[in-house]
Amino acid sequence: MIQILVKVKNEILILLIMKMIDTHTHLYLEAFDADRNEVIKKAIKEGIHRFYLPAIDSSYTNKMYELEKRYPEHIRLMAGLHPTHVKENYLEELNHVSENLSKRDFIAVGEIGIDLYWDKTFLKQQQESFNYQIVLAKKYDLPIVIHCRNAFDEVFDVLEDHKGSDLNGVFHCFTGTYEHAKRAIDFNLKLGIGGVVTFKNGKIDQFLNKIPLENIVLETDSPFLAPVPHRGKRNESGYLTLVNQKVSEIHCMTQGQIAKITTENAISVFKN
Repeated sequence: MIQILVKVKNEILILLIMKMIDTHTHLYLEAFDADRNEVIKKAIKEGIHRFYLPAIDSSYTNKMYELEKRYPEHIRLMAGLHPTHVKENYLEELNHVSENLSKRDFIAVGEIGIDLYWDKTFLKQQQESFNYQIVLAKKYDLPIVIHCRNAFDEVFDVLEDHKGSDLNGVFHCFTGTYEHAKRAIDFNLKLGIGGVVTFKNGKIDQFLNKIPLENIVLETDSPFLAPVPHRGKRNESGYLTLVNQKVSEIHCMTQGQIAKITTENAISVFKN
C-alpha cells in the first residue's frame, strides 16, 4: 500500500492511499478460480484501483466479460490474440478479435506480438497476426500491448512498417537491453515494468535509472512472474506495490512519486 501524509492548513496530517493501475493482469485465468474475488478485493485495499486485462484467445472472452460486469469500476478489457495461441485456427481467432472490436469498446489491442521461446513453428503466422492486429488498433485509434519473448528483432521488424504518430502503446513485460528499451521508446511505446525488475538476474534494474519515468508503466502480469519475495509462486495484482517499491529505489524517488507518475502514464496511454 502506498501511503502519503498530507499536511493541511491547520497542521493536521491526513493519510492518503495512492491509487495505482495494474496495466497487465490475467485475473480471468484458472489460477484464480478458487479465490478470484478475494484477490481482487485485497489488491483494491492495497491501492490498486484499476486492472487492465489483456486477451489471450476466444476461449477466455466470456470470462473476461463476466469479470468486467462484476467489477465495472475497476476492470478494463483489451482485445487480441496472444502470439503463443497463434495456431492452425489463427484466422478464425483474428476474425473473433475483429468482430469484438466492431461491437464494443476496449482500451487496447493486446496482448499481441511474437514469441519464439516455446515454438517457432508458427513464426510466419505470428508475424501476420501481429501486423493485422496493429492495423486493427490504428483503425479504432487504440494503443497496442506487445508480448515479446526471444523475438526482439522480429518484433521491431514488424513495428518498422507501422512507425508513426498513430502508433503507441506498451512494450509489456520488458526484459530487453538498454538498447532495446531506447528503440521501443522510439516507437512511441512505454515500457511495462513488472516483477522481473526485482530479480537478481533480471538485469533491467541495471539501466532502468537511465529511462525517464515518463516512459514507464507498472504491471504484474499475474499470475505469472511474481516479484521477490514471492518469486516462483502465484503472482497477484496486489504485489504491484513491490514493483513500485523497487522502481522507487532505482530512481531514488518516493513510492508515492513513482505511483503518481506511472499511473498518469498509464492513463495517458489507455485513456481510461
